[in-house]
Amino acid sequence: MKKILRIVAIVAVFILIIAAIVASMNNKPSNAEKVWDTAMSIGNPDAKNYFIIYSDLVCPYCIAFENAIVENEEQFQKYLKENDILLEVRLSDFLYEYGETKPEHSRYSAIATYCAKNEGKFWDYYNKAITTVWNDFFKDAGKAAFSKMSKYGQEYWTDIGKSVGLGENFEKCVEEKTPLAEIEQNAAKTAKLANGMPFFKFNNYTSSGFDLSWGWEYVQMYFQAGLES
Repeated sequence: MKKILRIVAIVAVFILIIAAIVASMNNKPSNAEKVWDTAMSIGNPDAKNYFIIYSDLVCPYCIAFENAIVENEEQFQKYLKENDILLEVRLSDFLYEYGETKPEHSRYSAIATYCAKNEGKFWDYYNKAITTVWNDFFKDAGKAAFSKMSKYGQEYWTDIGKSVGLGENFEKCVEEKTPLAEIEQNAAKTAKLANGMPFFKFNNYTSSGFDLSWGWEYVQMYFQAGLES
């Protein structure tokens, strides 16, 4: 009888352990629940793959990676759909807050982008800013572009907003630095999670950096590493 009771007790404990594991799996937050801001994400919210890009719009390597995506927008959209990917951009003024040279345009760009987001035009602004900054500064000059960029003020970023149809509310938001607290908070969170700029977390695959000469084929290599992780 004692032996039977021991077996029953062991089985009961085993069942409780399995139940606890199942419960923890059911309570695990979905990818959509992990997103910092849905306005900065694209793809199926319930996708099985969750890719995150930590970025700063005056980081030349970030812009190189993101410009390769913008230049291949149709293929990019198709890739997300076919591979069931939710992609999130976690943009901040990281280089201004934590970089060695603290470029002012890091903060200027973040403020303008968040103001565009508040007007429901994050992706319009973000994509336009990427191509503009790439062509104006980083395409040929690389890091040396910072000296050229320093000749411009906040109006450079405001003008990008105007080019995508943003008006007085956007300009007022930029002038008053309305989203600054949110930007600083996200930069602080980024500093705890990211190792350099850009930083990628594609499922369980993490990496930082990108070469200015690389294109869409290298973006796909990064993505594939995420899918295989």
